[in-house]
Amino acid sequence: MRELEEALAAIQSAQDLEALKALKARYLGKKGLITQEMKALAALPLEERKARGQALNALKEALERALEEREKALEEEALRRALEGERLDVSLPGVGLFAGGLHPITLMERELLEIFRGLGYQAVTGPEVEGEFFNFDALNIPEHHPARDMWDTFWLEDTGLRLKGPLGEEVEGRLLLRTHTSPMQVRYMVAHTPPFRIVVPGRVFRFEQTDATHEAVFHQLEGLVVGEGITMAHLKGAIYELAQALYGPESRVRFQPVYFPFVEPGAQFAIWWPEGRKWLELGGAGMVHPRVFQAVDAYRQRLGLPPAYQGVTGFAFGLGVERLAMLRYGIPDIRYFFAGRLKFLEQFRGVL
Repeated sequence: MRELEEALAAIQSAQDLEALKALKARYLGKKGLITQEMKALAALPLEERKARGQALNALKEALERALEEREKALEEEALRRALEGERLDVSLPGVGLFAGGLHPITLMERELLEIFRGLGYQAVTGPEVEGEFFNFDALNIPEHHPARDMWDTFWLEDTGLRLKGPLGEEVEGRLLLRTHTSPMQVRYMVAHTPPFRIVVPGRVFRFEQTDATHEAVFHQLEGLVVGEGITMAHLKGAIYELAQALYGPESRVRFQPVYFPFVEPGAQFAIWWPEGRKWLELGGAGMVHPRVFQAVDAYRQRLGLPPAYQGVTGFAFGLGVERLAMLRYGIPDIRYFFAGRLKFLEQFRGVL
């Protein structure tokens, strides 16, 4: 049939999907040739109408198959061209990418952890959302105790959050953003038995006014050693080794008495900084208060565990990571650490 041959030839010669779409409308659209021929059947005699109708249906089916096949072929060709155009020559040299770097707090924290690992300490971490018992009560800071004024606390509303304890038990009581890393002392002692040496790096939160040396979010490194015969001499030795590793053989250590509710006796320690020729107050320390050991054993017994902290002693210390990083890298304002400014952070690219 001549009509079919012409239509099939036009479909096969269509160069793109737009041209094929135009042909489909020309032949099969509402105003297309096949549609018009179908409408004209009503004017034909019955026998002629029947024969013409069958021929038009056959022509329509042939055109639909041809259009579908040509559309598929054109789509495959378009995909092949796109893949060819986007193909990469892997034999060419690679494109150099932007080199990143570690945050100065991360750099300082890693240095501190490396020092204490060399002294036999194990690094552990804990949750930033903490329970009132671990953050205060177990550390000899009961409710209404004046010592709680030392920690301006972010208390959390009851949002349905369920916190897990050191052995997977559900923590009861109010939740808060931890004000220090010391809750990990209790958590670790509940789940382990002495002797041990651990350090706890982590972020802490206090609701206080920010300035060049204070921020509501900062980082601490907590240390805890528990065993038989542990004394203040061991504590001073640990801080001395830290000073030597940070500032060399000319550094010295100084302890001054101070009150912390979870240690007895307590001390504020400072390190002599030879480069700056001055004392740097870095943190607090002391012997673990007996009431902390008692709280740990009482909690262990509630969980069905035997007491493990009778007849042992231990020391704990904590220091601010930002303070050391500010001195190490000459940073004048603690707020720079959290501003997210690329011009500041790019200075530490490649620093190890």
